[in-house]
Amino acid sequence: MEKVYQGKTKNVYKLENGNFLLEFKDDCTGKDGVFDPGENSVGLTIEGIGKANLKMSEYFFEILNKQGVKTHYISADLEKGTMEVVPAKPFGKGLEVICRFKAVGSFYRRYVQYIKEAADLPAYVETTFKNDELGDPLVTKDGLVVLGVMTAEQYDSMKERTQKISEVVKEELAKKGLDLYDIKFEFGIDSNGEVILIDEIASGNMRVYKDGVYVNPMDLTEMFFA
Repeated sequence: MEKVYQGKTKNVYKLENGNFLLEFKDDCTGKDGVFDPGENSVGLTIEGIGKANLKMSEYFFEILNKQGVKTHYISADLEKGTMEVVPAKPFGKGLEVICRFKAVGSFYRRYVQYIKEAADLPAYVETTFKNDELGDPLVTKDGLVVLGVMTAEQYDSMKERTQKISEVVKEELAKKGLDLYDIKFEFGIDSNGEVILIDEIASGNMRVYKDGVYVNPMDLTEMFFA
């Protein structure tokens, strides 16, 4: 296999059949040894989190595929910690899409003058460029269009799918008594030019609480599959 990308939380390889293989790692984004899905750099390593993220990703991708929501997912190998996916072109040089149900993390820090911590949000969607040096700057829909990253129609499709997928995740977590505060995704364009979900849907990319207490990624996966 040819390694085509080495990322913060996973490596990407090109397969002979034209698809790609994602190798999940045990690195997590955070700061000063504390996990934070909104941070822009690797802050800690949690043994086993890679396969835990893959297990949860497989669970949600299977649900979405059954519901007819287009994603890049083909199959997963939990033993090897890998997932096979269809080719997809990311937007720009990397774009993260965050859906927020509660005012916490960077959202609360930015808007502390206007909102109380943990206040409810209506599946609020925001986008940031993946750029460590610039601190993952926020970018609006108009900004994405002006910069040529995507069309207005592609943004609307991405936003709609972000909210739909987030609601699916939120409902599944709620069945376990877990409360989703926010979650981040990545989208791309498939060979047909359609906007599809790429990357992962994992505990390492979401902020979840139980009875008002934060649940770390490893505990989250254990609780979810208990």
